[in-house]
Amino acid sequence: MAALLLLAAAAPARADNAEVTQLRLERTEEGVLLSASVSFELPPAVEDALLKGIPMFFVADASLLRDRWYWYDKHIAGGSRHMRLSYQPLTRRWRLQLSSQPIGNAGLTLGQSFDTQEEALAAVRNVSRWKIAELSDLEPDAKYSVDFRFRLDVSQLPRPFQIGAVGQSDWSIFAGRNQRLALENGR
Repeated sequence: MAALLLLAAAAPARADNAEVTQLRLERTEEGVLLSASVSFELPPAVEDALLKGIPMFFVADASLLRDRWYWYDKHIAGGSRHMRLSYQPLTRRWRLQLSSQPIGNAGLTLGQSFDTQEEALAAVRNVSRWKIAELSDLEPDAKYSVDFRFRLDVSQLPRPFQIGAVGQSDWSIFAGRNQRLALENGR
């Protein structure tokens, strides 16, 4: 009994290392747009690896779900945004690449360079006007919600780091939030 009480008391002490501080959904002529801000600090192990030139991979996922009373909510649309953050020790510049697919796969990536770590992390932490669905995907009177998730993707790290990261809280960054999409008439 005492062990259960101790375990229950210890469970709330673990704080999440990331938080979705802002999530805004808009219906526009372009479609359903998502803007979000995620607050997190890099754990020392992640920051150390970055400063040594090891790139870190972040993923933002969004799913548009239609409410159903008789079953799980139905997935209507969504997407993923993959980010590769790297530091070049020789030039002392930060580089951020964005893609809708994992960065290692062939595909279109957008890149941007930054002078400081703070500028680069600000770009990782903020998602602005990301199109996650077409307006034609929505039914006029149905109720929808959006499930947003942000995480550090350790599966894309080099193998030695993947093995060392398993079960380590220093290699875990995760935040999530679910929010209702307002109906067309503002309800």
